Parts: sequence; structure tokens; C-alpha cells
Amino acid sequence: MSKKICILLFVISLFLFSCSVQKGPNMKEGLWEVTMRMEVPGMPVQMSPQTYTQCLTQKEVVPQREEPDQGCKIVKQDITGDTVSWVVECKTNEGTAVSDGRITYKGDTFEGVIQMTQGSMKATQRLSGKWVGKCEK
Repeated sequence: MSKKICILLFVISLFLFSCSVQKGPNMKEGLWEVTMRMEVPGMPVQMSPQTYTQCLTQKEVVPQREEPDQGCKIVKQDITGDTVSWVVECKTNEGTAVSDGRITYKGDTFEGVIQMTQGSMKATQRLSGKWVGKCEK
């Protein structure tokens, strides 16, 4: 009986170990085209969607447009399954802007949303992304 228990415990420990090792979200590494749609409450005319490209990897899963002189940094990041959530703080002349984002990868696409706050101003960014190829090195 103790041999059966040892085998059972071994199998359970292998299962738990394989479940605890997370390699990252289901995303294809490489060059991604990211489209952002900005929604600002009270703004009579909405901005046109903006598109940019960025290399995304399992180590760099947060899509973010390079903003010169903004002093932006990721202060929190969490990966749960295929969903990545993060908080970015940017130092601007008007004060600190905080962005709270979440996207869900689906292999070669993703969908998500970012809630931005700076002082009393609030905005929402809707993100969509698609893999377009390999990154140039």
C-alpha cells in the first residue's frame, strides 16, 4: 500500500509542478501592429484611431507606444493565463499620469483596454493587436 501512495504522490507532485510553471500568455512573439482608439468623456469629437508597431516577446508583453520625454515606467505587471495587466506611471509637466491596462492574447491577436487618469481627466483606450511578422534585429 505504501508503494501505491508514493507513486500517487509522485504523480500529483508532477502535475502540480507542471501547472505552476507558467511560460507566459498564448502569444506569438514578433512584430505586432497595435491599434488604439481613444475615448474621452465629454469630448464632442473623438480622435481617429492610431496605429503603431512594436516587437512583443514573452519578456515584454505590454504594448506601449514610445513617448519621448514622458518618463514612463511600468510599476506593476501581472500575467494570469493569457491575460496581462499592468500599471504605468508617466511623469509629465502637468503631473503624474497613471494608466491601468489589461489585454488578453489569443495567439496572433489581442484585445484590451487601458484606463488613464491624470488629475481630474479620465480617458479610455481600446486596444487591438495583430501579429504581422518577425522583428528586425
